[in-house]
Amino acid sequence: MTAHLPTVELPRYLQAGDPGWSTSADVIVVGSGIAGLTCALRLRERVGRVLLVTKTVLSAGSTQWAQGGIAAALDPEDSPQEHLDDTLIAGVGLCDADAVRALVTEGPVRVRELVALGAEFDRAPGGDILLTREGGHHRDRIAHAGGDATGAEISRALIAALDRVKNDPEIEVIEHALVVDLLTDAEGRVCGVTLHVIGEGQQGGVGSAYARAVVLATGGLGQIYSSTTNPSVATGDGMAAALRAGARLTDLEFVQFHPTVMYLGEGAIGQQPLISEAVRGEGAFLVDDTGERFMQGRHPQADLAPRDVVARAIVARMRESGAEHVWLDARHLGTDFLERRFPSIVTRCRELGCDPATQLIPVAPAQHYASGGIWSDLHGRSSIPGLYACGETACTGVHGANRLASNSLLEGLVFARRIAEDIADRFAAGDLMAAVPVEPDDDRGLLAADRRRAVQRAMTSGSGVVRSAAATEETHAALRALLAEPSSAQPTTQAWETTNLAHLGLALTAAAHARAETRGGHERLDFPERDDDSWLGHLHHVRSGRELTMSYVHQEDSGR
Repeated sequence: MTAHLPTVELPRYLQAGDPGWSTSADVIVVGSGIAGLTCALRLRERVGRVLLVTKTVLSAGSTQWAQGGIAAALDPEDSPQEHLDDTLIAGVGLCDADAVRALVTEGPVRVRELVALGAEFDRAPGGDILLTREGGHHRDRIAHAGGDATGAEISRALIAALDRVKNDPEIEVIEHALVVDLLTDAEGRVCGVTLHVIGEGQQGGVGSAYARAVVLATGGLGQIYSSTTNPSVATGDGMAAALRAGARLTDLEFVQFHPTVMYLGEGAIGQQPLISEAVRGEGAFLVDDTGERFMQGRHPQADLAPRDVVARAIVARMRESGAEHVWLDARHLGTDFLERRFPSIVTRCRELGCDPATQLIPVAPAQHYASGGIWSDLHGRSSIPGLYACGETACTGVHGANRLASNSLLEGLVFARRIAEDIADRFAAGDLMAAVPVEPDDDRGLLAADRRRAVQRAMTSGSGVVRSAAATEETHAALRALLAEPSSAQPTTQAWETTNLAHLGLALTAAAHARAETRGGHERLDFPERDDDSWLGHLHHVRSGRELTMSYVHQEDSGR
């Protein structure tokens, strides 16, 4: 590494108070998106008691917002090898080939299992699943449902499957519960969680849940930025808890900014309306204020280039012209087609005063997906015994420096199933026995909830779409100053979330400062070129002692 920011201390636990109740299970699954639900349902078939914990209600995660679809080589003329090739290209040299191979070879089977479970995908006239194309794919391999409501349909099907076994005493669901921290034993093995049940939950306040294994499927960290396509629950809670517990986090600097998010004006914050890449897959294209199709000639796939390429091109055109956004032109697709293929997008645009059938849509990049997260191997195991991770909270090696469109839902399906099988096999072998957690000994103060905007402004300014050494240094200093402020903040959901965002922001910014090149979702103004000689590898973060440490591992030495 060529650049370092000051070392920071990270507490082991967040201030939470003494647990007032407890429960136990064989496995705790945290999160109710495609990854968490798939894992919990399979575990129920193979192990004893499963506890599924979700932050609000079962349907509130990121899965329901997935518009584009799920990618899999379902067409006889397609192949897992071609899907693998496209994924490796999008990952810009940093994908784990074995992880990608598992994704693309097992993916079609997992999708068909989802259909058997009740998920209803859109069908072609002959009855086969209708397949479309998105950026970075060279084949039509994107299955979708309800036009642009794929995630919502998958979520519905999985929740319905869970509802069918709701009377099974071997599976329990606790809604409105935020996991605050991971519990570990004297040897550092994970053996449970502390969680706060909010309002409508079954228990009140902070409690402890014990288990032989914990699966984190808590989604992304989109709320770390001022504008994101992620829902309000995406505050990186699982990643932050794992980091404090000593788990390795990897590739945090590779944040995907979706190129076509509807621009709502200066000052718009929080979750923003996504205009799916599938709209461009059906023929829409980008233009600037003069009407020029500026993606022509920039990449062989033009408007369907990988997302990092399109996002950078948009930012460059905005920088050149001084415009606050560019435009997406879908008018030529016609009202009937747009309303049939993209009903949710059309409805939302019209609610906001823009009719895609007759008007250009103002778009600009916004945070969309975290390619990095909790390092996990091919079985979903983290670097801490007993802790697993899947979905967006994990870094499986599938995405590398930039996620290929519609691979995220597939990753959740494939690796959730792998985790469930691994846990069941280890239980059968007598592994992962129950343990006694060590009592917390360094409860720290919290960042006040009203400082969240300050965290988001700092991250957007210095660790956002475009970065530099000076900008990341300024962001890191701002976050350190926020965390050093005297605080009398009480333990609340908002304070825990804000502190989690600040902790992850420190690690993400340190990685963005250290990686002196531009690759995938990471763009450096001061290092605009890719540098394979120095940077064909990964940055790992681990809490060692009380300090957050960072190390670089070359791609050849980073196998799972």
